Amino acid sequence: MAEIDFPAEIRALRATYSSIEKVSDVEALRAEIADLSEQAGVPNLWDDPAAAQVVTSRLSHRQSELERLEKLAARIDDLEVLVELGQDEHDADSMEEAAKELASVRKALEELEVVTLLSGEYDEREAVVTIRSGAGGVDAADFAEMLLRMYLRWAERHGYPTSVLDTSYAEEAGLKSATFEVKAPYAFGTLSVEAGTHRLVRISPFDNQGRRQTSFAAVEVIPLIEQTDSIEIPDNEIRVDVFRSSGPGGQSVNTTDSAVRLTHLPTGIVVSMQNEKSQIQNRAAAMRVLQSRLLLLKKEQEDAEKKALAGDVKASWGDQMRSYVLNPYQMVKDLRTEHEVGNTSAVLDGDIDDFIDAGIRWRAEARNAAE
Repeated sequence: MAEIDFPAEIRALRATYSSIEKVSDVEALRAEIADLSEQAGVPNLWDDPAAAQVVTSRLSHRQSELERLEKLAARIDDLEVLVELGQDEHDADSMEEAAKELASVRKALEELEVVTLLSGEYDEREAVVTIRSGAGGVDAADFAEMLLRMYLRWAERHGYPTSVLDTSYAEEAGLKSATFEVKAPYAFGTLSVEAGTHRLVRISPFDNQGRRQTSFAAVEVIPLIEQTDSIEIPDNEIRVDVFRSSGPGGQSVNTTDSAVRLTHLPTGIVVSMQNEKSQIQNRAAAMRVLQSRLLLLKKEQEDAEKKALAGDVKASWGDQMRSYVLNPYQMVKDLRTEHEVGNTSAVLDGDIDDFIDAGIRWRAEARNAAE
């Protein structure tokens, strides 16, 4: 094992932690937790279930954030004690354990440092993700289904609850589109760097001549609407269509018209929901997603008016942001950050944290440069 300068490494850990602590504003965090705890303790809190859910959910998120910070500080202290004991007693096992813990704490700090870069107006929100197949026929539809699995596996790895809101199956295989929620703090800020066009290159399993096929799928990420958001949509601006839910290949899975399609007439935005059992539930879910999309559209228009984002930064989220090459070689490469890996199977199984972290850092650097 290479010689490690533990005192220097621990000083570096403390410096990184100090900068994270400063950005996180621990005192303000504690004050917010105290205020939310007081609100959560009000006897009639659950008279308004929706408002109560907002309070208790935010309290839980803030408590988890503080606990994560405090645990990391304690781990750095414990690491320092372990190193001192190991050196005093010339204990090789303790020093080996300290080396492993050093690497683990460093990685945890890097992950937490990335979270501090999520400072956008809606970054703390839960997310609604929509995947749509693009050019490439049945291969594109299959690729859309692969991406859906990739993101659901990523959420599962982190213990983030998800809910699939809508799936539109292609005729032969795969998906025309799918929409799902990720119910975790900072899900929008985290996953928003995944928005864009993804490209797949492989030998097509649907081509009997075994030719290489390039196909595309688009990923859209929007913040979930909250009760406090003021997005009102007049009834005369919405067209409501109801139809029967369907499964793969167009097979009917519902004998009643429970699926709902909402069309926002002024913008042309269309939202379909069919995964709930009743028309009322599907309409409520569709309205929530429509409001979320309009909220993001409103924010983008405000940003454009204020010139908050430089044109070249926005344009850099162009048509193609990541390539998944399965043939003639194996590689996944992000075209914005240049981050790449050769283990395509792991990536498609949800191991995308390094891509997300690189994307968040890249976005922060691009915004700073634009300012």
